[in-house]
Amino acid sequence: MNKFSAMTSDVKVTPRLEIYPERIKENTSAILKQCKDKNVDVAFVTKVAMAHPAVARAMRDAGADMLADSRIENIIRMRKSGFAGPFMLLRLPALSQAFETVKYTDISLNTSVEVVKRLGEAARALRKTHKVILMVDLGDLREGVWPDKVVDIAKEMAKVDSIKLIGLGANLACYGGVIPSVENMTLLADLTEKCRKATGLPLTTICGGNSSGLPLLHSGKLPKGINLYRIGEAAMLGRNVIDRSPWIGTRQDTFIAVAEVIESAAKPSVPIGERGQDAFGETGVFEDRGNRQRLICNIGRQDVNIDGLTPCDPGIIILGGSSDHLLLDVSDSEKEYKVGDEVAFYPSYGALLALSTSEYVHKMVIEA
Repeated sequence: MNKFSAMTSDVKVTPRLEIYPERIKENTSAILKQCKDKNVDVAFVTKVAMAHPAVARAMRDAGADMLADSRIENIIRMRKSGFAGPFMLLRLPALSQAFETVKYTDISLNTSVEVVKRLGEAARALRKTHKVILMVDLGDLREGVWPDKVVDIAKEMAKVDSIKLIGLGANLACYGGVIPSVENMTLLADLTEKCRKATGLPLTTICGGNSSGLPLLHSGKLPKGINLYRIGEAAMLGRNVIDRSPWIGTRQDTFIAVAEVIESAAKPSVPIGERGQDAFGETGVFEDRGNRQRLICNIGRQDVNIDGLTPCDPGIIILGGSSDHLLLDVSDSEKEYKVGDEVAFYPSYGALLALSTSEYVHKMVIEA
């Protein structure tokens, strides 16, 4: 079965990722309204769900004007599935992917003049004009030109034939965890104005970042001129990415991971015998709680970030796992689990990313 195939809800296949597009649509609609009310456009990001068609469709149905992804392969898949643009490529284009970037995307984020020149060559070959946003590093230390280099690089990019430099952007709260603020957003707006004067271009787009910018927008303190966000997690999981609390007007049950019990037994809580490293080169720490009722489920670290799973049953404790097994303590649960039963979990962003990518996890679309 193709991993993007929608299974009917009566098919019990495990492990699986349940996708609830109507709930994602509800979140997308709520965030879109919040942003539009503040004159901010949104590129909704599909990457955490590996651009699953049901997710992309839910976002489009909610009114998303633009979809964005970090992987060109995902954008190509959406194009071939019939989704119209515009599409934005989030990860800086590789030189080797310049042609595909121009062919399949409308806008890309860039920091390298060399790459932009290659994009220009591809655009001329394809008889297209490709739009570019120059990324600025405001302190998060992921991608971006350092502020004192921005004007010079903008001037060079502006000269490239078949390339349209449309504005500046920034990424925050990803690598360094730096929170969008009045100060760093004002700096971005000021740098854009300097680049306008230096290039003579209107530079109408100022992309203030990702879901981490929503609290600043909601506060009413977002500096004038910031007019585009790239929103993924807040729409997908309904989370404020600054502290992972529920975001206003959204729901958090958009994706559910389900695994099946393959063993249920009472066992000691501390391993017996001389111990070395586990399969991942780690030395675990175990609390002696006596004999406990333990489950093994058919999902593991090859499929998911175990630390990013939250059991839907509050009586379950996640003990850990190996490549293919998830170990649970269910002694405090009100339910008596047996082999063949299913256990459900809410995934974090990192867990969802892995679940979406794993070909061993079946994807089930539930229209409810």
